[in-house]
Amino acid sequence: MTQHEKRKFIVRDLSWLSFNARVLQEAADTSEPLRERIRFLGIFSNNMDEFFRVRVATLRRMIQLGNKAKMHLENNPQQIIDEIQMTVLNQQGEFNRIWEELKLKLKEQKIYLRTEKELNVEQQIFVRNHFEEEVSSDVIPLMIENIRDFPTLRDKSIFLGVVMWRKESALKRRYALIEIPSKALGRFTILPSPNPNEHHIILLEDIIRANLPEIFSYFGYNQYSSHIFKVTRDAEIDIDEDISMDIIQKLEKGLKNRKKGQPVRFVYDREMDPGLLEYLIRRLNLSKRDNLIPGGRIHNFKHFMDFPDQVFKEKKYRKKPFDHPLLSDNRVSDIILKEDVMLNFPYHSFLPMINLLREAAFDPDVTTIKITCYRLAKNSKVVNALINAVRNGKEVIVMLELRARFEEEANIEWKSRLEDEGAKVLIEIPQLKVHSKICLIKKRTKDNKFVMYGFVSTGNLNEKTARVYGDHCLLTSNQKIMADVNRIFNFLGNPNSGMHYLKDCKVILPSPMFVKQEMLRLIDEEIKQARKKKPAAITLKMNSLSDEEMILKLYEAAKAGVQLKLIIRGIFCMLSENKKFLKPVKAISIVDEYLEHARVWVFHNRGKQKVYISSADWMTRNLEHRVEATCPVWDNELKKELIDILDIQLQDNVKARVLDNGLNNEYVRTTKKKIRSQVETYNYLYNKSKIQRETGSN
Repeated sequence: MTQHEKRKFIVRDLSWLSFNARVLQEAADTSEPLRERIRFLGIFSNNMDEFFRVRVATLRRMIQLGNKAKMHLENNPQQIIDEIQMTVLNQQGEFNRIWEELKLKLKEQKIYLRTEKELNVEQQIFVRNHFEEEVSSDVIPLMIENIRDFPTLRDKSIFLGVVMWRKESALKRRYALIEIPSKALGRFTILPSPNPNEHHIILLEDIIRANLPEIFSYFGYNQYSSHIFKVTRDAEIDIDEDISMDIIQKLEKGLKNRKKGQPVRFVYDREMDPGLLEYLIRRLNLSKRDNLIPGGRIHNFKHFMDFPDQVFKEKKYRKKPFDHPLLSDNRVSDIILKEDVMLNFPYHSFLPMINLLREAAFDPDVTTIKITCYRLAKNSKVVNALINAVRNGKEVIVMLELRARFEEEANIEWKSRLEDEGAKVLIEIPQLKVHSKICLIKKRTKDNKFVMYGFVSTGNLNEKTARVYGDHCLLTSNQKIMADVNRIFNFLGNPNSGMHYLKDCKVILPSPMFVKQEMLRLIDEEIKQARKKKPAAITLKMNSLSDEEMILKLYEAAKAGVQLKLIIRGIFCMLSENKKFLKPVKAISIVDEYLEHARVWVFHNRGKQKVYISSADWMTRNLEHRVEATCPVWDNELKKELIDILDIQLQDNVKARVLDNGLNNEYVRTTKKKIRSQVETYNYLYNKSKIQRETGSN
């Protein structure tokens, strides 16, 4: 029996590390193109940074608060931190092994990462000139030994620790720090190559290393040692319930505090000068409990998601999104006023979402646009369309969630821009984040009545992430659905006294509270059928499953004989293997080129299947502490489409892993022909689209 089986649930944070191990498996997969393997190393690194900023920091707080801490599935935070440390060190070792392998693969393709010590004469001249012209003005060295108050080292940055001495007297050493300005300048520079068939690349920190004598020429040193390190800090923003403080001020204060958050991890080059390492640990007030992690020469691998694309000979194999056949040659609003349309990203183009808002902005009969925004693209076309709507005299109401993690600063800026143009921006609901993805457009008809249309989506209104996130968006003018969307907006406008608006929803299941109640009821219905020896089945697809009450109910269903099929990309706290389950639970995770972000739930319902799309995962935060929207899909063809896609994913035997009790991440392997679900889903939707174009049917 494993340590996980002794528990009723898999610990959330260990399950998350298991998910990140699946990302690392993608980097190790020799069948993947080299550029994709490097990208997955970047994703793994970025994920781990966020994990320490948020989850490890939260566990630390639990330890500090002791019995006062509100814990969810984390009864012994210190034990969990100890297990995290062991797991992370093992994963770091595997990461380093993969990177060494990929460096050899790069060389096979004649792609060379050059350090400052590996440059030919031409490259040395190039690096010196490049530093002088492009880099030097952004490099500000700190002589740290004489600083009384040690500087706060920024969380997302990497730093070059420099040791300087004279060759004739190695005892007198000086220490300095340089923050690597990768955000301003980028991490990679392509060097002149001695051979046209080769590509030589140098990292920004190595350009700086090559110019240390120039940077510190004032001091007269002639020997230098330099090593990269980074500090990961507690990133949670504490917003207390002081209602006298405006939420903007709270967030701005929280963002400042984030930059000064307590260190939760110190990652350093294992070759670092021992004296400098000891000095940094002491000045940063670190201890062994601060997750001191030795690594290689390179850190902040998240930048490797943007490894120079032009150096690869292999062509990108990612297929371009295609137009939905009903929307390619028609006004989006004209079509959805007649029938429901399901957009499946990233296979379908995101453009109809932008066009829908653009059309509304310029349609003289449209009076109102209401929309929720969580994570927007950097140069958001969604916001541009909304601003044009305001300028054309429309009432525009935007629920902008300022507390979307790591998007707070951007969303504060979007708030200012929208309000400057005249849009009404809703921002604060005490103790609730707004995570629903909904839009309502109100239009005057020819007989001077009004009709509502819009959408309910599983994903963000972000044209950039829609190219890589798997999501579903229901475009509809169904007045029952739109009436409920309007009720949710009424609640968002009156959160203190408007809970009755959520309670009055007729077809959409809103969070908090109501979606959980209905899901428990629907599972109970399947349990009743199973106990009568009648067909009973539930298929659930989501990002995470960790809510204790929901997991216990699924255990009950499995013990009653309900057929459970689960597709969970990330956190999975359920023990899927139990001898008491009358039917084995099929639980898989798919990690592939696209990020599986959709939430789709299917209940057998005595043969009349109920199908829902949702913005919510089955996590306590989504079910009880967020405003979410779960929408039924009634159109038979669209229901079939969603179920077909789920069936394709359940047959995946290339990128699917089994979610077992031991967190082993074994690939699903069968003797059947290979099915890579993302490729097959593209083919399924493309072929269906081709038939629809030819026949003109939905």
